[in-house]
Order: sequence, then structure tokens, then C-alpha cells
Amino acid sequence: MLVFQGKLMGGPDADYFRDVVHKLIEQGKRRVVADLSGVNWINSTGVGILITGYTTLRKNGGDLKLLRVSTKIQSILYVTKLNLIFECFENEDEAVASFEGD
Repeated sequence: MLVFQGKLMGGPDADYFRDVVHKLIEQGKRRVVADLSGVNWINSTGVGILITGYTTLRKNGGDLKLLRVSTKIQSILYVTKLNLIFECFENEDEAVASFEGD
């Protein structure tokens, strides 16, 4: 599980997340849960970071699920229709179990 804290705005965050996703893929870990409970701000670049991670994992036979998404971030996902792409969960066990259907 990846845990995000504070602001998700791009720059070093994007590079770090990309590197972590690639390392996980190299280790054969392609099913990733991103805990966003600590994120208090996200901008369009931050949303792009999540999309890039999702796309990279999907291209490599994996998936990205979001955990504990705030109401504010859920609204952004809804407005951008990304709620149709990202599965969001409140419970870690449910997020992990959702991979079983993949």
C-alpha cells in the first residue's frame, strides 16, 4: 500500500510516485492500493499523477485502487468523470479483496 500525505501537486511527487510504481512492477507487485486519507489538497497535476500510476499499472497487468478518499477529492473525481475509472474504498480489506476479481 502507498500512503500519501499533505499536498499532491506534481513536481517531486510525480517523480517519486512514478519511481515507486516502476519499482513495484519490477518486484512483481502490480496490484496497488493508494491511501489518500492524509491528502488535504490535490490539483490537476496531482490527479495526473494518479492517472499515470493507474495507466502504468494497467499496461503491466495490474491495477490501482484508492483508499479513504476525502469528500473533496471524490468531488474532483466525479466532476472529471474519473470516478468511472478509479475504484474507491473506505476499508483496506475491501480494497485488497477487490483485486480477486481481476
